[in-house]
Amino acid sequence: MKATIFFRIAAVVLLLFAAGHTFGFLTFQPPTPEGRAVFDAMTRVHFAIGGSTYSYGNFYRGFGLSITVSDLFLAYLAWYLGTLARRGLRSIVTTLAWPLIVVQLAGVALSGIYFGVIQMAFCLLAAALLIAGALLTRDHLPA
Repeated sequence: MKATIFFRIAAVVLLLFAAGHTFGFLTFQPPTPEGRAVFDAMTRVHFAIGGSTYSYGNFYRGFGLSITVSDLFLAYLAWYLGTLARRGLRSIVTTLAWPLIVVQLAGVALSGIYFGVIQMAFCLLAAALLIAGALLTRDHLPA
């Protein structure tokens, strides 16, 4: 298979991950009464910082949506790496692919510690696809 295909499949995986993340955190309902109480308190309890009022619930939604935006950018970047690989721009592909791989591997570790197997699997699959694309780029494109 060509590097472009691996990068494009990785992009789709990252896009699905972004969609799943967004749906998951926006529809999350704590499974226990204690969890529900904490979740509700995050929204009800407000505090002032620098003349503005915030809640941890707002931070939760804001950070969650920020992660969605970042995930969408990573999907775009993976897709674009496929375009660059097809054009034979090896140095640009490898310069961008390896840091993206490191980000996904960090996601594997963080998901294993804080989130769960499904999130870990998406990060691991994306990392594996990106590694395959990067290695194929290195091996088969002109310098």
